[in-house]
Amino acid sequence: MTNETVEQLISRSRSLGADPRTTNYGGGNTSAKGTDTDPVTGRPVELLWVKGSGGDLGTLAPAGLAVLRLDRARALVDVYPGVEREDEMVAAFDYCLHGKGGAAPSIDTTMHALVDAPHVDHLHPDAGLAIATAADGEQLTRQIFGDKVRWVPWRRPGFQLGLDIATIANDDPEVVGCILGGHGITAWGQTSDECEANSQWIIRTIADYIESHGKPEPFGAAREGFAALPDAERRARALALAPTLRAIASQDRRMVGHFTDTDVVLDFLASEKAPALVELGTSCPDHFLRTKVKPMLLDLPPTAPLEQTIARLHELHAAYRADYAGYYERNADAGSPAIRGADPLIVLIPGVGMFSYGINSQTARVAGAYYTNTINVMRGAEALSTYAPVPEREKFRIEYWALEEAKLQRLPKPKPLAAKIALITGAAGGIGRATAERFAAEGACVVVADLDPAKAQAVAAEIGDADVAIGVGCDVSDAGQVQAAVDATVLGFGGLDIVVNNAGIALSKPLLETTEADWDLEQAVLAKGSFLVSRAGAKVLIEQGFGGDILYVSSKNSVFAGPNNIAYSSAKANQSHQVRLLAAELGQYGIQVNGINPDAVVRGTGIFAGAWAANRAATYGVEEQKLGEYYAQRSILKREVLPEHCANAAFVLVSGELTHTTGLHVPVDSGVAGAFLR
Repeated sequence: MTNETVEQLISRSRSLGADPRTTNYGGGNTSAKGTDTDPVTGRPVELLWVKGSGGDLGTLAPAGLAVLRLDRARALVDVYPGVEREDEMVAAFDYCLHGKGGAAPSIDTTMHALVDAPHVDHLHPDAGLAIATAADGEQLTRQIFGDKVRWVPWRRPGFQLGLDIATIANDDPEVVGCILGGHGITAWGQTSDECEANSQWIIRTIADYIESHGKPEPFGAAREGFAALPDAERRARALALAPTLRAIASQDRRMVGHFTDTDVVLDFLASEKAPALVELGTSCPDHFLRTKVKPMLLDLPPTAPLEQTIARLHELHAAYRADYAGYYERNADAGSPAIRGADPLIVLIPGVGMFSYGINSQTARVAGAYYTNTINVMRGAEALSTYAPVPEREKFRIEYWALEEAKLQRLPKPKPLAAKIALITGAAGGIGRATAERFAAEGACVVVADLDPAKAQAVAAEIGDADVAIGVGCDVSDAGQVQAAVDATVLGFGGLDIVVNNAGIALSKPLLETTEADWDLEQAVLAKGSFLVSRAGAKVLIEQGFGGDILYVSSKNSVFAGPNNIAYSSAKANQSHQVRLLAAELGQYGIQVNGINPDAVVRGTGIFAGAWAANRAATYGVEEQKLGEYYAQRSILKREVLPEHCANAAFVLVSGELTHTTGLHVPVDSGVAGAFLR
């Protein structure tokens, strides 16, 4: 039976989480207190429902709530050992849980439990953080709210912060919320609607105050020469820089990227205050956990020569790594976790935009959203005062917190293709689709490219959301469309790791019936198409500098000489030799080039949906509906080949297990002796 209190909490949480100006993805938490039936005693029991650790308000469901016995949670005050040992209290929350399942309680659970009000919100709104990070935030809080909203000086999230907030909330019934220095806001109410109204009132009041009292140009004047490039030039520059930037972000660990060129970002990067503000770093615990303590900012205008820009980016990267190592060494002690990596997660390119990075596409996108929030926060703080986030030492205490390290250690082991980006042609059906599905299941970001863009997009949507798969139209025989597909991959996910040449077309005709147009079509799609895709993809792989895979879906017919397919088999033989040629040429860059040779993939493929099936059935003298059975029986293993069997082979070749293999063709034909490689 659904609990009304839980329904109200979920509704309020999703409402608050729907607006990125109110709180960040995965940030903030909400709670409600109420009663439910104890399944043991059958009597009412007072409970606290609070958004669990790591959940997202905008998509919160009941399973994302931690459920605690309110009496036990409040009794923790009696065993609290003091601020120096407050981290020990997180484990104690587990002994307050009610029932089975539910999410892990977050570090902020104390403030929700100890505030008497039945409903509590803790958020990281841009407007609230503008005051929280202003140099005179305490004075501004009094000016804006009087005594109705109180200031709480910076304190790392935890049990003591909960006690501090509870003291304010419980001692004065006129107070409706707090501004938490360097952190965010907390508000409460007697009903769910009142709590949300108080949260929104605090945010709206600050935003209105900034609008009416703030400086018109909080970031100062625009820097000459640093304005945004026109759309087409900006996109071209982003594409030219993306492989280098991904390599920079991936020196310690391979990353997926996200590109943002909104006006908020471009206007900030063009401003005279941008360099100094970037150095001050991000604005609250949730922010610098996602973005590192500060971004890397290019100090050249967007019109600088590309070669000069790339050289300067490498210089800045070396300096950034040295600076981050110094930050770690200055603040680490014997109990600190090991340094996690010194590469930037946010790279800012004036006139072009922001590149953000993460272990997957969602993490990269969210990191960019967080830094956009930081820009908004800095604008508000500078409009009224001076932006002054928490000191470096406190940032380090958050970033390398033992509790955060424990959370990272609990993450599941990365899948084999995690942080890999794959472009697969002809992927709206058959072998291509099966390969895209397998790669995505193994952790890759996939781009489904197909002659029919609508089908490509539909298949991508079935595989996953835009953080997992995107669909693009691509005629592989057209160099412009091929380049557009590669560009969409690079801007969509930050780079490219795996290229799968799968697009194909099949014609089955005797020599004397094969027209010049038939020949040209097969060569254009199979031979020329694979060449164009490999050429465009290899350029990105080489520029990134950490190898990659190019995979050809060729055919048993590239080796086996059968009747009535001169155009198709010749083009497949061309593909087969491209594998060998490119393996020899691209090995110096760490790029592996391999192929698979399927045969008789009748079910689920477009080739056998048309005249090819009828022609092959006639050639072999069997009924068309029994063609798959015929192919299976003529093989050594007597097994029918399906698209997923080809996808399995494709996965093995790019999984990282065959690190010393290139120039190989793997037969996926159930054993055709005439096609054995010699």
